[in-house]
Amino acid sequence: MSTQLKAVLFPGQGSQEQGMGRALAEADTGAMELWKMAEAASGQPLREIFWDKDSAEKDQTRYVQPAMTAVNLGLWFYFRSRLGAECMAGHSLGEFSALCAAGILEAEDTLKLTALRGRLMAEADPDSSGGMAAVLKLDEDRVEELVAQVAGNDQVLLIANYNTPGQFVVSGEKKALKHLEPLIREAKGKVITLSVSGAFHSPMMREAARELAGFMNRLNWKTPQTPLFFNSTADTEHNPEMVKKIMSSQMTSPVYFAQLIKNMHKQGAEDFAELGPKGVLTRMIPQILGRDTDIKSRNISGPEY
Repeated sequence: MSTQLKAVLFPGQGSQEQGMGRALAEADTGAMELWKMAEAASGQPLREIFWDKDSAEKDQTRYVQPAMTAVNLGLWFYFRSRLGAECMAGHSLGEFSALCAAGILEAEDTLKLTALRGRLMAEADPDSSGGMAAVLKLDEDRVEELVAQVAGNDQVLLIANYNTPGQFVVSGEKKALKHLEPLIREAKGKVITLSVSGAFHSPMMREAARELAGFMNRLNWKTPQTPLFFNSTADTEHNPEMVKKIMSSQMTSPVYFAQLIKNMHKQGAEDFAELGPKGVLTRMIPQILGRDTDIKSRNISGPEY
């Protein structure tokens, strides 16, 4: 890779917002077609949910995942010729948008895949025994130490997202999260319970991951046209069969986003463009690489560049 690479990032669940993607879809027929494909894949009135009313439905996993993918991909196809992407990545759900942008999967298959993923993840924990929480203000070693202390009591708990050096997401049984909370506070950290339907990126998603992998086997996986840094390895992979294997375990594997960004930067990425609502990943970049690092990071969420 050359130096000063341009990197494209795609956000995942949690970046959704009311009205997302509407301005672009109304200005671009290709973006509108992606919404229609997402609705066909999910069997849900996604434009009505995200554009025509402000309700809790917009935060439900089964709706968010295909809708966010439609938004991300709409922005990618609209701006790709101007972006000149030389490497890319996505955060959790956003990784599926990156698969399409890198030329590994077709757009329609990507929307079918994320619609199924959203439904499976929404239904994976019918007893609501699992959950997730953000942990702030503690370093990685301390969080890992406290999580291991709780998990050592035969409870499912692990760090699911390594977002920045001071921001992590833990995932597992709700009873384990309750045991962890006072330990985090005692260590002067902060805990925020997340509104999700289960313990994502943990072993509690194993059955859902197995069913999703079965669908993945029926898709046509191609060699990446652009280097893609994967969540679970923080590195690139060019063999389509290995890419499929990595993605088959994505739902149960941690997201090493901070290390992924560091590895991108080590290989020359200095210009980051996040395609999707809110700019959550854009704000993470300087936290990961250091605010004094000479990088550019910007969020593109609508038809204005």
